[in-house]
Amino acid sequence: MVNIIDVISAYDGVARAKHLAAAGVSHFQLKSALASGRVLRVARGVYAVPGADPGLLAIRSLPAEPACISAAGLSGLWVMDDPQVPHVAVPHSRKYEGFVCHRSAAPPTLMDSVVQALRCLPDLDGLVIAESAVALGRLPLTAMRMRLSGRNDARERRLVSRIVPQSQSIIECIARYYLREAGFHVESQVNIPGMGHLDLMVDGRLGIETDGADFHMDKPSFEEDRRRWNVTTRLGVPTLVVSYSVVKNRPREFVAMVRDTLRSLDRAA
Repeated sequence: MVNIIDVISAYDGVARAKHLAAAGVSHFQLKSALASGRVLRVARGVYAVPGADPGLLAIRSLPAEPACISAAGLSGLWVMDDPQVPHVAVPHSRKYEGFVCHRSAAPPTLMDSVVQALRCLPDLDGLVIAESAVALGRLPLTAMRMRLSGRNDARERRLVSRIVPQSQSIIECIARYYLREAGFHVESQVNIPGMGHLDLMVDGRLGIETDGADFHMDKPSFEEDRRRWNVTTRLGVPTLVVSYSVVKNRPREFVAMVRDTLRSLDRAA
Protein backbone atom coordinates (compact mmCIF):
# COMPACT_ATOMS: atom_id res chain seq x y z
CA MET A 1 0.00 0.00 0.00
CA VAL A 2 1.36 3.43 -0.93
CA ASN A 3 2.03 6.01 1.75
CA ILE A 4 -0.11 9.08 1.17
CA ILE A 5 2.38 11.39 2.90
CA ASP A 6 5.15 10.17 0.61
CA VAL A 7 2.97 10.79 -2.43
CA ILE A 8 2.07 14.35 -1.38
CA SER A 9 5.69 15.06 -0.42
CA ALA A 10 6.72 14.10 -3.96
CA TYR A 11 4.64 17.10 -5.08
CA ASP A 12 6.44 19.40 -2.62
CA GLY A 13 3.71 18.97 -0.02
CA VAL A 14 0.72 20.00 -2.16
CA ALA A 15 -1.01 17.52 -4.47
CA ARG A 16 -4.24 17.25 -6.41
CA ALA A 17 -6.73 14.41 -6.07
CA LYS A 18 -5.82 13.12 -9.54
CA HIS A 19 -2.16 12.82 -8.47
CA LEU A 20 -3.12 10.83 -5.38
CA ALA A 21 -5.39 8.54 -7.39
CA ALA A 22 -2.73 7.98 -10.06
CA ALA A 23 -0.27 6.97 -7.34
CA GLY A 24 -2.70 4.41 -5.94
CA VAL A 25 -3.97 6.30 -2.88
CA SER A 26 -7.43 4.97 -2.03
CA HIS A 27 -10.45 7.03 -0.97
CA PHE A 28 -10.29 5.30 2.42
CA GLN A 29 -6.62 6.30 2.89
CA LEU A 30 -7.42 9.91 2.03
CA LYS A 31 -10.37 10.03 4.43
CA SER A 32 -8.27 8.53 7.23
CA ALA A 33 -5.42 10.98 6.66
CA LEU A 34 -7.84 13.92 6.68
CA ALA A 35 -9.54 12.70 9.87
CA SER A 36 -6.19 12.36 11.65
CA GLY A 37 -4.94 15.78 10.53
CA ARG A 38 -1.96 14.31 8.71
CA VAL A 39 -3.37 15.76 5.49
CA LEU A 40 -5.36 18.96 4.97
CA ARG A 41 -7.89 19.80 2.26
CA VAL A 42 -6.84 23.28 1.11
CA ALA A 43 -9.12 23.69 -1.92
CA ARG A 44 -11.47 21.61 -3.99
CA GLY A 45 -9.49 18.57 -5.05
CA VAL A 46 -6.24 19.91 -3.54
CA TYR A 47 -4.54 18.36 -0.49
CA ALA A 48 -1.47 19.28 1.49
CA VAL A 49 0.62 18.24 4.44
CA PRO A 50 0.65 20.65 7.42
CA GLY A 51 3.28 23.36 7.00
CA ALA A 52 3.31 23.22 3.20
CA ASP A 53 4.69 26.25 1.37
CA PRO A 54 1.98 28.98 1.38
CA GLY A 55 2.95 30.16 -2.09
CA LEU A 56 2.60 26.67 -3.52
CA LEU A 57 -0.76 26.28 -1.76
CA ALA A 58 -2.01 29.45 -3.45
CA ILE A 59 -0.70 28.37 -6.86
CA ARG A 60 -2.14 24.85 -6.89
CA SER A 61 -5.46 26.12 -5.53
CA LEU A 62 -6.02 28.29 -8.66
CA PRO A 63 -5.42 25.69 -10.26
CA ALA A 64 -2.01 26.31 -11.78
CA GLU A 65 1.60 25.17 -11.50
CA PRO A 66 4.72 27.08 -10.41
CA ALA A 67 6.58 28.62 -13.34
CA CYS A 68 9.55 30.84 -14.13
CA ILE A 69 11.21 32.35 -11.04
CA SER A 70 8.69 30.78 -8.64
CA ALA A 71 9.48 27.29 -9.92
CA ALA A 72 13.21 28.09 -9.81
CA GLY A 73 13.00 29.06 -6.15
CA LEU A 74 10.98 25.98 -5.22
CA SER A 75 13.54 23.84 -7.09
CA GLY A 76 16.45 25.23 -5.07
CA LEU A 77 18.03 27.30 -7.85
CA TRP A 78 19.70 30.64 -7.16
CA VAL A 79 17.28 33.56 -7.16
CA MET A 80 18.28 37.22 -6.86
CA ASP A 81 15.07 38.31 -5.14
CA ASP A 82 11.81 36.56 -4.39
CA PRO A 83 9.14 37.70 -6.86
CA GLN A 84 6.62 40.25 -5.64
CA VAL A 85 3.87 38.01 -7.02
CA PRO A 86 4.05 34.30 -7.89
CA HIS A 87 4.69 33.23 -11.48
CA VAL A 88 2.41 30.41 -12.60
CA ALA A 89 1.83 28.19 -15.63
CA VAL A 90 -1.73 27.85 -16.92
CA PRO A 91 -3.03 25.97 -19.99
CA HIS A 92 -5.33 28.79 -21.07
CA SER A 93 -5.32 32.55 -21.66
CA ARG A 94 -7.19 33.43 -18.48
CA LYS A 95 -5.35 35.77 -16.09
CA TYR A 96 -5.41 35.57 -12.30
CA GLU A 97 -5.11 38.75 -10.27
CA GLY A 98 -1.98 38.74 -8.11
CA PHE A 99 -0.14 36.25 -10.33
CA VAL A 100 2.07 36.47 -13.42
CA CYS A 101 0.65 33.88 -15.81
CA HIS A 102 2.73 31.92 -18.33
CA ARG A 103 0.81 29.97 -20.97
CA SER A 104 1.83 26.31 -20.90
CA ALA A 105 -0.01 23.25 -22.17
CA ALA A 106 1.59 21.04 -19.51
CA PRO A 107 3.20 21.57 -16.11
CA PRO A 108 6.62 23.12 -16.77
CA THR A 109 9.72 20.98 -16.53
CA LEU A 110 12.79 22.51 -14.89
CA MET A 111 14.11 23.35 -18.38
CA ASP A 112 10.80 25.04 -19.21
CA SER A 113 11.01 27.15 -16.04
CA VAL A 114 14.61 28.21 -16.68
CA VAL A 115 13.76 29.22 -20.26
CA GLN A 116 10.73 31.15 -18.95
CA ALA A 117 13.02 32.98 -16.52
CA LEU A 118 15.48 33.89 -19.27
CA ARG A 119 12.66 35.30 -21.38
CA CYS A 120 10.66 36.96 -18.62
CA LEU A 121 13.17 38.45 -16.17
CA PRO A 122 15.86 41.14 -16.43
CA ASP A 123 19.16 39.85 -17.82
CA LEU A 124 20.99 39.29 -14.53
CA ASP A 125 18.03 37.66 -12.77
CA GLY A 126 17.61 35.21 -15.63
CA LEU A 127 21.33 34.50 -15.88
CA VAL A 128 21.59 33.70 -12.16
CA ILE A 129 18.82 31.12 -12.43
CA ALA A 130 20.18 29.55 -15.64
CA GLU A 131 23.77 29.44 -14.36
CA SER A 132 22.71 27.78 -11.11
CA ALA A 133 20.78 25.11 -13.04
CA VAL A 134 24.03 24.20 -14.81
CA ALA A 135 26.44 24.75 -11.91
CA LEU A 136 24.32 22.67 -9.52
CA GLY A 137 24.15 19.84 -12.04
CA ARG A 138 20.43 20.14 -12.63
CA LEU A 139 20.55 20.80 -16.39
CA PRO A 140 23.20 20.20 -19.08
CA LEU A 141 24.48 23.36 -20.72
CA THR A 142 24.36 21.69 -24.13
CA ALA A 143 20.67 20.89 -23.70
CA MET A 144 19.95 24.50 -22.76
CA ARG A 145 21.76 25.73 -25.86
CA MET A 146 19.80 23.34 -28.06
CA ARG A 147 16.51 24.44 -26.52
CA LEU A 148 17.33 28.06 -27.37
CA SER A 149 18.37 27.55 -30.99
CA GLY A 150 15.36 29.31 -32.47
CA ARG A 151 15.41 32.45 -34.60
CA ASN A 152 13.81 34.52 -31.83
CA ASP A 153 16.12 33.29 -29.05
CA ALA A 154 19.09 35.61 -29.70
CA ARG A 155 18.81 37.43 -26.36
CA GLU A 156 18.49 34.18 -24.42
CA ARG A 157 21.45 32.62 -26.27
CA ARG A 158 23.55 35.66 -25.37
CA LEU A 159 22.75 35.15 -21.69
CA VAL A 160 23.42 31.41 -21.84
CA SER A 161 26.80 32.13 -23.44
CA ARG A 162 27.76 33.88 -20.19
CA ILE A 163 27.14 30.80 -18.05
CA VAL A 164 30.21 29.45 -16.24
CA PRO A 165 29.53 25.81 -15.31
CA GLN A 166 32.24 25.92 -12.60
CA SER A 167 30.54 28.81 -10.79
CA GLN A 168 30.41 28.24 -7.04
CA SER A 169 27.80 30.74 -5.83
CA ILE A 170 25.26 33.37 -6.73
CA ILE A 171 27.59 36.14 -5.53
CA GLU A 172 30.30 34.97 -7.94
CA CYS A 173 27.81 35.03 -10.81
CA ILE A 174 26.59 38.54 -9.95
CA ALA A 175 30.10 39.94 -9.49
CA ARG A 176 31.28 38.49 -12.80
CA TYR A 177 28.24 39.93 -14.61
CA TYR A 178 28.78 43.49 -13.35
CA LEU A 179 32.52 43.43 -14.03
CA ARG A 180 32.07 42.18 -17.59
CA GLU A 181 29.36 44.77 -18.19
CA ALA A 182 31.91 47.38 -17.10
CA GLY A 183 34.34 46.13 -19.75
CA PHE A 184 36.77 44.07 -17.65
CA HIS A 185 38.18 40.72 -18.69
CA VAL A 186 37.06 38.28 -15.99
CA GLU A 187 38.07 34.66 -15.45
CA SER A 188 36.31 32.37 -12.98
CA GLN A 189 37.75 29.78 -10.60
CA VAL A 190 41.40 30.47 -11.47
CA ASN A 191 43.82 27.95 -9.96
CA ILE A 192 46.40 29.48 -7.61
CA PRO A 193 49.15 27.02 -6.53
CA GLY A 194 48.93 26.31 -2.80
CA MET A 195 45.60 28.07 -2.46
CA GLY A 196 43.07 26.37 -4.66
CA HIS A 197 40.76 28.29 -6.92
CA LEU A 198 40.32 32.05 -6.78
CA ASP A 199 36.71 33.04 -7.37
CA LEU A 200 37.49 35.66 -10.03
CA MET A 201 40.53 37.14 -11.74
CA VAL A 202 40.14 40.58 -13.30
CA ASP A 203 42.34 41.59 -16.24
CA GLY A 204 44.74 38.80 -15.32
CA ARG A 205 46.15 40.62 -12.27
CA LEU A 206 43.54 41.36 -9.62
CA GLY A 207 41.89 38.58 -7.66
CA ILE A 208 38.37 38.77 -6.29
CA GLU A 209 37.21 36.56 -3.43
CA THR A 210 33.50 36.67 -2.65
CA ASP A 211 32.66 36.57 1.02
CA GLY A 212 29.67 37.01 3.26
CA ALA A 213 27.89 35.71 6.34
CA ASP A 214 25.38 33.87 4.14
CA PHE A 215 28.14 31.63 2.78
CA HIS A 216 30.84 31.39 5.46
CA MET A 217 29.24 31.12 8.90
CA ASP A 218 31.03 28.05 10.31
CA LYS A 219 34.50 28.27 11.85
CA PRO A 220 36.26 25.82 9.47
CA SER A 221 35.10 27.84 6.44
CA PHE A 222 36.15 31.08 8.14
CA GLU A 223 39.62 29.70 8.83
CA GLU A 224 39.96 28.32 5.31
CA ASP A 225 39.07 31.70 3.83
CA ARG A 226 41.80 33.39 5.87
CA ARG A 227 44.35 30.76 4.83
CA ARG A 228 43.46 31.31 1.16
CA TRP A 229 43.77 35.09 1.45
CA ASN A 230 47.16 34.76 3.17
CA VAL A 231 48.43 32.53 0.36
CA THR A 232 47.49 35.10 -2.30
CA THR A 233 49.27 37.80 -0.29
CA ARG A 234 52.46 35.71 0.01
CA LEU A 235 52.37 34.94 -3.71
CA GLY A 236 51.96 38.60 -4.58
CA VAL A 237 48.47 38.23 -6.06
CA PRO A 238 46.55 41.35 -4.99
CA THR A 239 43.07 40.25 -3.97
CA LEU A 240 39.93 42.10 -2.98
CA VAL A 241 37.43 40.46 -0.66
CA VAL A 242 33.87 41.59 -1.40
CA SER A 243 30.61 40.87 0.39
CA TYR A 244 27.30 39.74 -1.09
CA SER A 245 25.65 42.91 0.17
CA VAL A 246 28.06 45.21 -1.67
CA VAL A 247 28.01 43.25 -4.94
CA LYS A 248 24.24 42.83 -5.07
CA ASN A 249 23.02 46.12 -3.59
CA ARG A 250 25.82 48.54 -4.48
CA PRO A 251 27.27 47.30 -7.78
CA ARG A 252 28.54 50.73 -8.86
CA GLU A 253 30.56 50.96 -5.65
CA PHE A 254 31.90 47.46 -6.26
CA VAL A 255 32.95 48.20 -9.86
CA ALA A 256 34.51 51.53 -8.83
CA MET A 257 36.52 49.74 -6.13
CA VAL A 258 37.88 47.28 -8.69
CA ARG A 259 38.68 50.05 -11.17
CA ASP A 260 40.46 52.16 -8.52
CA THR A 261 42.48 49.17 -7.34
CA LEU A 262 43.65 48.38 -10.87
CA ARG A 263 44.70 52.01 -11.31
CA SER A 264 46.68 51.82 -8.07
CA LEU A 265 48.43 48.71 -9.35
CA ASP A 266 49.31 50.56 -12.55
CA ARG A 267 50.83 53.43 -10.58
CA ALA A 268 52.82 51.03 -8.39
CA ALA A 269 54.22 49.12 -11.36
